[in-house]
Amino acid sequence: MSDWLEVTVTVDGEGAEAVADVLRRYAHQGLAIEHPLPAGEAWPGEPVPQENLIVRAYIPIDAQIQTTRRQIEQALYYLSRIDARIPAPTFRTVKEEDWAEAWKAHYHPIRVGQRLLIKPAWAQVEAKPGEVVIELDPGMAFGTGTHPTTQLCLMACEWIVRPYHSVLDLGTGSGILAIAAAKLGAMKVLARDIDELAVRAAQENVQRNGVTDRVTVQLGSLEGLLTSPRRFGLGLANITAPVIMDLARQGLQHVIWPGARFVFSGIIHDQADEVIAALAAARLDLIDRRQMGDWLMLITQRRYE
Repeated sequence: MSDWLEVTVTVDGEGAEAVADVLRRYAHQGLAIEHPLPAGEAWPGEPVPQENLIVRAYIPIDAQIQTTRRQIEQALYYLSRIDARIPAPTFRTVKEEDWAEAWKAHYHPIRVGQRLLIKPAWAQVEAKPGEVVIELDPGMAFGTGTHPTTQLCLMACEWIVRPYHSVLDLGTGSGILAIAAAKLGAMKVLARDIDELAVRAAQENVQRNGVTDRVTVQLGSLEGLLTSPRRFGLGLANITAPVIMDLARQGLQHVIWPGARFVFSGIIHDQADEVIAALAAARLDLIDRRQMGDWLMLITQRRYE
């Protein structure tokens, strides 16, 4: 088995997403974006001051590793010419027997909102009275709870979810939002993702958290839902601004009931106006927005027609 090359870049929020896009081309497993935030950040609350993010990726060391390393350095160099805040990456070798533990070493329990505790499956932590515990092994899927976009959505779930809600989690990744919605009382949750590895990770996490009776995980995106008679009382989409706008053009609003809310995250602040306009054209009107560093979360409501 191969040893692994760990690539680390520390940068601000907007730069972190661009760096992650570069590293995803090469990372076999374990791409993670860490955001150290104060424990117990309340919802609703004031915007969190911007902090640096740490982007890490793990690449198998093979005969092409020197070429791969040069390609990463070159891609990040060109990125830094666009955004001077992006530094050069750092590299270190991790032994095969240590690489999984090295990745896990950077993923710690985190408290989000007023009562959510997100913990890795391998970590031991004592929950406080009344806390809702979500246990995760994200595998190769996005969603550990450390990224601002995920935290914003988790706080929105805590604020919005009610026992009568049926919830759609579009682009579920590790399943973290779907599991949170179920544990916060949602009646039924449908979690969909176009990535087979994400679907597998989400299914395992749903089972790990004992919510298989309320959460269904499926391979797929918006297609298929638009022609279904099923409608949801709450929608969640922690994806990216271009994808959100594309889904809006496809008629995303039709999968929730008139008057229902749809929460969107994964949006950098300077993309907000364009995304809000696209959602409004789809009859999803902005009713609230929250920010952590460079990242925005939008809460919309489907217009009555």
